[in-house]
Amino acid sequence: MIGNAMSLDLRGKFVVFDGGEGCGKSTQAKLLRERLEAQGVPVLPVHDPGATRIGEMIRAILLNPENNDMGMRCEMLLYMASRAQMMTEKILPALKQGMVVISDRFVSSTLAYQLGGDGLTAQEIRAVAEIAIKNRWPDLTLIFDLPVDVSVSRVRPKFTLFPDDPAAGLDLDRIEQRSLEYHELVRKNYLEQVKADPRRYRVINAAHSIERVHQDVLQAMQSLTA
Repeated sequence: MIGNAMSLDLRGKFVVFDGGEGCGKSTQAKLLRERLEAQGVPVLPVHDPGATRIGEMIRAILLNPENNDMGMRCEMLLYMASRAQMMTEKILPALKQGMVVISDRFVSSTLAYQLGGDGLTAQEIRAVAEIAIKNRWPDLTLIFDLPVDVSVSRVRPKFTLFPDDPAAGLDLDRIEQRSLEYHELVRKNYLEQVKADPRRYRVINAAHSIERVHQDVLQAMQSLTA
């Protein structure tokens, strides 16, 4: 459990919640935010892509199922463009103020979803990311891991450009519509990131109950206060 004194040590930390579709990361990010705020720790929650006016416009382009002609390099660069805006407008000012930033997805997603597409390498992705995020990498990235058949079964249609549209919530977004084989590769790419950087990554077994996963998140957060 994260106590009050330990929570104070989290000020100015940047934490990412990431993983495949339907892994429960958004629920867990919300639980951590509520816990920290209850202890008086200021928190900035953001979602990637998005979180800014420009970022939300980019998000709509990226997730629109009609944009299946988009090349993988274009896709990667759009994600990075959204992050560049979010870093300048939201994340860096919040960290400077001593807030805890909790991001729902980040560069780790691109290293899982776009890696290998159109020959993209991890080195290329990280090189672009360095520019987009001004070399401010997360202090901790939590990867919520689930077997792909389980994660895909949890996904509910949610894409819409217009929330008031009668068809809102009826379509899977452009990424969710991809094949099981693709999502298996995404899972593998996430786990490879953890192996490559065990100091700044942790795997969370997302198959457990919401409360059990929350406790695992709190335990993983201990590494930031050591």
